[in-house]
Amino acid sequence: MTWDIAITLSISIIAVVLFVTEKVRMDAVAILVLASLALFDIISVQEALSGFSSSATVAVAAMFVLAAGLQNSGALDGIAQLLSKAKSPLTFLLVLFGLVAVLSPFVNNTAVVAVFIPIVMAAAKNIKLPASKALIPLSFVSQMAGVTTLIGTSTNLLVNAIAVQQGHPGFGIFDFAALGLIFLVVGCAYILLLSPWLLPERTPELDEQQALGKYVAELKISTDSPLIGQTAADLDINQTYKVYLLGLLRLGQHLSMPSHQTLKENDILLVRGQPEDLMRLREKLNLQHSSVYHHVTYSGDNEQNSKDIRMVEVMIASNSKWLGSNTLVLASHWNRNIMVWGLQRRGKIIRERLRNISFRVGDILLMTIPQEDMSSLRKDSHFIVLSESKARNGKNWRATFAILTMVSVVLVAALGWASIAITALLGAAAMAMAGCLTAEESYDSIDWQIIILLAGLIPLGQAMANSGAAEFIVSNTVGQVGVFGPLVVLAVLYLMTSILTEFMSNAGTAVLMTPIALSTGQMLGVDASPFIIAVMFAAATSFMTPVGYQTNTMVYAAGGYRFTDFIKIGLPLNLLYWILAVILIPVFWPF
Repeated sequence: MTWDIAITLSISIIAVVLFVTEKVRMDAVAILVLASLALFDIISVQEALSGFSSSATVAVAAMFVLAAGLQNSGALDGIAQLLSKAKSPLTFLLVLFGLVAVLSPFVNNTAVVAVFIPIVMAAAKNIKLPASKALIPLSFVSQMAGVTTLIGTSTNLLVNAIAVQQGHPGFGIFDFAALGLIFLVVGCAYILLLSPWLLPERTPELDEQQALGKYVAELKISTDSPLIGQTAADLDINQTYKVYLLGLLRLGQHLSMPSHQTLKENDILLVRGQPEDLMRLREKLNLQHSSVYHHVTYSGDNEQNSKDIRMVEVMIASNSKWLGSNTLVLASHWNRNIMVWGLQRRGKIIRERLRNISFRVGDILLMTIPQEDMSSLRKDSHFIVLSESKARNGKNWRATFAILTMVSVVLVAALGWASIAITALLGAAAMAMAGCLTAEESYDSIDWQIIILLAGLIPLGQAMANSGAAEFIVSNTVGQVGVFGPLVVLAVLYLMTSILTEFMSNAGTAVLMTPIALSTGQMLGVDASPFIIAVMFAAATSFMTPVGYQTNTMVYAAGGYRFTDFIKIGLPLNLLYWILAVILIPVFWPF
């Protein structure tokens, strides 16, 4: 092992550990990797910065803008109407799968899932289908459909860019459409047949530790509240109002045994329950919202203004700038007219004041906001509005323009008249000039964490090739089974990539495994394309954990799932895809 190989492998291992443990932000890890490789002279400065000018990075950024243009223009508004026409769970899922299969090959699947989550939750409720039966399928199908084209997922673009950088001719937009469609059909059939048994059905009858759709709120006892001088146990709040008392604060101190404390004016109750039950408790017992903001221009208790106030549920998006912030910061710096009433965090019952809780991805806020501000809330990419679906009156020419622009971007690139990076940039600029979204919305629509992640990790792929680390890994891993032939090597490579992507960034997995795929082809003296496709498909389809792919993380909170729910339905699907890949990849790309 040479010094360059040792340094490159050490940096790669540290990056993997940081990705898996999430102790450091993904984009920060990417920058650290880039800088370390250049510092140790594994790559040149030009190579270290090459990721920022990569066609993959540019294309992904432009695709984020195109997706936002489609959404903001109203081009996707008909989705809710189509889903609402479904009268049975089977019809609902078939329509949902069809819509996602049409959109995800051309629109970033993270954006697709963000658009669909509130629509699916509302439509599922109308046909009495638990959202937990529909949201994991939404995430999975978006991934399945995303791998049918080069632009369907950033992973495909990243793998292709690294392969081209290292001498491979690369792939066209529809080169893996046939294989991807087979995977999509088989995956959809699997979900339709087995999801009724493998997916959970969350109901309000679950115990308090498992109950879903419930928020932790803090309510202050006012002067005329009937709670004064009573105990929560005496009034049997749990049974009467279906609200669970988590804690009691008096003068900033948590009191023990809150249900048996004699209540006083200005005591703060930490309670947990459904939104309607929390509101009923507040009204019946004359309680007030405890977080009083001096700058708020309305009061949640003001009946005169209540008709102009909307109560909504919003989820903190994966790219939200409010991650790490709290309710006070949100109200002060985002919208002075909002009031956060409650917070829901999957897997944890909060027992602290809301103002002391730092937001995480997937946190759901229950808040009130003036009707006039709802439009800006729906457009804000840092939130996913769950309680309302976006609606507009009538048709508008921008929706048609956005659809035609997206079609043109794909067709021009597919015909080979220009690269996807150029056509996507032109399409994004056209949508902005046409007013499908503003310049500010264009920048806000881009998930900069993903862009920095891609730009920072692309040089690692170059370093793996330059230093000989890729060849070293190949000879000590898949090379050990090389005597059994390329088919066995393909199976091992796909399995390695699939396992790795379940526990770290799929982009990071792609960067690590693509040079290995290329070196594997060279070692065996065969075409590297089958191995590259194996890495591409395995890294872009993560079904077994909620952290393996962004869309899984998004539905994990919204659907109220447990970690094991993904294992139950995702592990067999991963194994099924592995078998399909080993059988079919050599058919489309012979060794």
